[in-house]
Amino acid sequence: MLVALALAALALRSGLEVRRRRREGRGAGAALRERHLRRSKSAVALLVVGLASGPLSAYFLRHWQPFETLHGAVAAAAVSLFLATAWFGRLLERGEDAVRERHARLALVAALAAGLTFATGFVLLP
Repeated sequence: MLVALALAALALRSGLEVRRRRREGRGAGAALRERHLRRSKSAVALLVVGLASGPLSAYFLRHWQPFETLHGAVAAAAVSLFLATAWFGRLLERGEDAVRERHARLALVAALAAGLTFATGFVLLP
């Protein structure tokens, strides 16, 4: 999950750079845009795998009920936010510029939720 969170942070960073360049009137540049897309898609895929593996680990390895912890609930919310961000990002890829602000705001909230998920997971460490 650390790799997924690191990729998400890098995607957020490159997304903010795309946003800054657009606001300054410069183009985002194809290379920066492609880097953002590559990191974002990989991060979301890894986060979804992590969300699926967490409850399986809880149930089969620790004999807990899945999602009975605060960490599980926050993780589910965070991944939902990342999926919504990805959906709006996909719309942007297809040329629907009207969703740009929603995509940016959701990305920030998703990153904050990922940080909260990380923090709530510490109490579960062996």
